[in-house]
Amino acid sequence: MQGALGLLKRDPAAPSYFDNTREACVRSFQVMILVAPLHAALMLIRYAGVTAMADELEIVLVEALRYVVEWTLFPVLFYEIARRRNWLGLYPRYIAALNWVNLPAMIVAVIGVVVAIVLPPLPGELIRVGLQALFFYWFLVTTRIVLGVTWPIAGLLLIVNWVPSLFLSLIVDRYLGVAVAIGA
Repeated sequence: MQGALGLLKRDPAAPSYFDNTREACVRSFQVMILVAPLHAALMLIRYAGVTAMADELEIVLVEALRYVVEWTLFPVLFYEIARRRNWLGLYPRYIAALNWVNLPAMIVAVIGVVVAIVLPPLPGELIRVGLQALFFYWFLVTTRIVLGVTWPIAGLLLIVNWVPSLFLSLIVDRYLGVAVAIGA
């Protein structure tokens, strides 16, 4: 976690906290387990403000599947990019860093979402936008520092990460029949 916070502070030594081995990369996916309760809390908050056509069990199963797919989607896509760009030597460290960044990011997300809920709509929405900007920035800085790429390349990788995740969210919401509740 110290390395993840170091990346947010743009510490050039932060990548050294993540071993550049296949084993360390695979172990970093255990962060999914640490983050799962925080993600579940965010899902409970989210589903309190929407209606869904699906029953509770179906929602839990589909959201659990989405959680796993979202954690593995970018590493799979990035592998092909890394292979073509000759970044395979940096792949384990980069994916491990991104996985570990998720732990402090989710802690911040839960706190931010709870604060946004208790505030009036406009400040609450500004906090949500600010959180998204923070997470985008954290991804961009991690990408720049670990891979040593320019801002435009980091931006392209952010798009490769975010757009499929957005489409997955839209598909899941459509499948579950999610609609924003009136007055939410």
